[in-house]
Amino acid sequence: QVQLVESGGGLVQAGGSLRLSCAASGRTFSTLSMGWFRQAPGKEREFVAVISWTGSSPLYADSVKGRFTISRDNAKGTVYLLMNSPKPEDTAVYYCAATALLLTTSAKMYPYWGQGTQVTVSS
Repeated sequence: QVQLVESGGGLVQAGGSLRLSCAASGRTFSTLSMGWFRQAPGKEREFVAVISWTGSSPLYADSVKGRFTISRDNAKGTVYLLMNSPKPEDTAVYYCAATALLLTTSAKMYPYWGQGTQVTVSS
């Protein structure tokens, strides 16, 4: 079992920056790929970014590529999502998720999820 707890959400102005954190406990963190997903009101949950257990070759959704950066600290059991230049359309509940699979972008492949953290981007 893996427990995930997100933090760092809140209100941010468009063009600013915000860093989300996700602390993991339970199964050995360094064996898991970690992903970020988001869900806006009335929309499906969508992939944002994923990072492998080594931290190499992260993948990003086209909508956030060049603005968001995913990283991890295996010693701290934590994954981060740095949101630079957020836009109002980035407003959503952001979820951290974990999987033993390598760099999958499908939410169905993630058995472990956090409770989510709200991010609101004002224009």
